[in-house]
Amino acid sequence: MEKFPVISLEKVNGEERKTILEQIKDACENWGFFELVNHGIPHELLDTVERMTKEHYRKCMEQRFKELVASKGLDAVQAEVNDMDWESTFHLRHLPASNISELPDLDDEYRKVMKEFAQRLEKLAEEVLDLLCENLGLEKGYLKKAFYGSKGPNFGTKVSNYPPCPKPDLIKGLRAHTDAGGIILLFQDDKVSGLQLLKDGQWIDVPPMRHSIVINLGDQLEVITNGKYKSVLHRVIAQTDGTRMSIASFYNPGSDAVIYPAPNLVEKEAEEKNQVYPKFVFEDYMKLYTTVKFQAKEPRFEAMKEVEAAVKLGSIATA
Repeated sequence: MEKFPVISLEKVNGEERKTILEQIKDACENWGFFELVNHGIPHELLDTVERMTKEHYRKCMEQRFKELVASKGLDAVQAEVNDMDWESTFHLRHLPASNISELPDLDDEYRKVMKEFAQRLEKLAEEVLDLLCENLGLEKGYLKKAFYGSKGPNFGTKVSNYPPCPKPDLIKGLRAHTDAGGIILLFQDDKVSGLQLLKDGQWIDVPPMRHSIVINLGDQLEVITNGKYKSVLHRVIAQTDGTRMSIASFYNPGSDAVIYPAPNLVEKEAEEKNQVYPKFVFEDYMKLYTTVKFQAKEPRFEAMKEVEAAVKLGSIATA
């Protein structure tokens, strides 16, 4: 079986740059996922984030989750559950404006640590986007600019815990989906596994690894690369033992950013066969995505093509 791509960025600005770029290119084209080590985020910071996130879950969220499970009878289900996930979550927004100070239940020290972590992740996201630009033959900064909109990118974090589940065969930690946005940076539990991606018709484990950051590509990168890179279906399998921590940060286009395939990446043949991805405003895509997140992505792209065609027709009619 092919080995899940684990890539060290330690010498990315030195003599191994070409090799590292090649590894990232292969991972983007064939996996849609890869795991980064030596990524520049201090291990002490990661250890603190993990410790504080687990403490916060135990102190503020664990009991609430147990009450939710009991109220919905989830611990005694007999048939597969398709409309809920076995996860306890909260969301942090960083850009364009932070909401960290507004969230209840967070210790001041935890707020401070998560702010610093977000700044480090933002920098790493932009570094990785520039490595993708280099591989794609796009000018440096192209993807950041494509995501920018009028107020800069949307950047936020979903903090999740997946507690032990008595019926993992009947209820998923998180149902299969692709991510709507740009690039996703995941700091996950290094002991309790559960994240899987679909490759060549088979579900493959994303290996838990201490101090690594898992990168995956969202739907918007598939559109901008006109399908050269693809977002990949992934899911979380609930486990009977251990609570799995997952901190996923989403570096997404700004709400009013207009997303479309980079002209340099649209081959003449694709244009002639009308195999070009649509052009749309990111916020419009998100409105559709939230209603059909756990369905196939292809109809979403088709729906946006229809919107694009209607807009073109409308502008012709008023010309």
